[in-house]
Amino acid sequence: MSPKMVELHDVDVPSFLKLLDSCEGEVYLMTRDGDRLNLKSKLCQLVGLTTLIEGGKIAEAFVMCEKEADESKLFRFNLYKAGSAEKE
Repeated sequence: MSPKMVELHDVDVPSFLKLLDSCEGEVYLMTRDGDRLNLKSKLCQLVGLTTLIEGGKIAEAFVMCEKEADESKLFRFNLYKAGSAEKE
């Protein structure tokens, strides 16, 4: 199955990082320049997310998931915001 892309908006960073830790497969942040940063790596989280954070939240991001279950988690997180991360 091909990787899926999820567009995230107005994301709370601490909740998002907690959700990333629960993902089973690789999750990549896609930059506007076409770079892919592996968000399962703490170093890539620091590098990638610092460029996207505005006022303590991620304003907009494109994330690609290897596993469909992770895509579903991120989609629900984006839709319902922090509440879905706490249920995991």
